[in-house]
Amino acid sequence: MYVGTLSFDLLLGDVRSLKEKRSVVRPIVAELARKYAVSVAEVGDQDLHRRALVGLAVVSGDTGHLTDVLDRCERLVAARPEVELLSVRRRIHGDDD
Repeated sequence: MYVGTLSFDLLLGDVRSLKEKRSVVRPIVAELARKYAVSVAEVGDQDLHRRALVGLAVVSGDTGHLTDVLDRCERLVAARPEVELLSVRRRIHGDDD
């Protein structure tokens, strides 16, 4: 069994309130969960209205499948015009960890 995680550090565009931030981050989180069956949530920077830290996790029995899903999720977030992807942290955990 393998567990893959991604942490996205996002800079939001023209956002002036936490309410506007939710209207940008929530659709991204929902699309990732719906499209790729991953666990995803905003996990940090909740008090900052122009920054978001989004965490994602997926479990698979095959590292190839796991890498493919993580790559697709990263491309989806990077392609969103309303956010700038500042950094991505990827980790893959196996049974030996």
